[in-house]
Amino acid sequence: MQLTTRTAGAGAVAALALALGGVAAPATASAAGEPGPPAACSQQEKQLDRAEATLERLTAVFERQKERVAKATKRAAAADTARERAEARRALARARNAKQGAAQQRKAQAQRVAKAGERLEKCQESSAPAT
Repeated sequence: MQLTTRTAGAGAVAALALALGGVAAPATASAAGEPGPPAACSQQEKQLDRAEATLERLTAVFERQKERVAKATKRAAAADTARERAEARRALARARNAKQGAAQQRKAQAQRVAKAGERLEKCQESSAPAT
């Protein structure tokens, strides 16, 4: 009985592979007839755009974290009781840690943007027609 189940399962997998292969063959044939990418460096441009968009988002996060640290600092200074001061200090420490993490992410993303820009420039230079 176990052999029959395995055979039936293998047959189903083979049928699925044949069905998908039949669908994929016309798609690859039509794609082969089309010209290549519209621009030589379109991939690098897309990567640079994505990296810049991510940098903008991370910069916004960093700014929010800076505001959060400022608010926590004010709350710590305005705390009256020891319990309030302790809670305010903990909140301030959490806010500072989050700000530091956001700063590190922003710095790393800025480096990624720089590298993506270099790759795009290099691609544009190599694809430029020689005069």
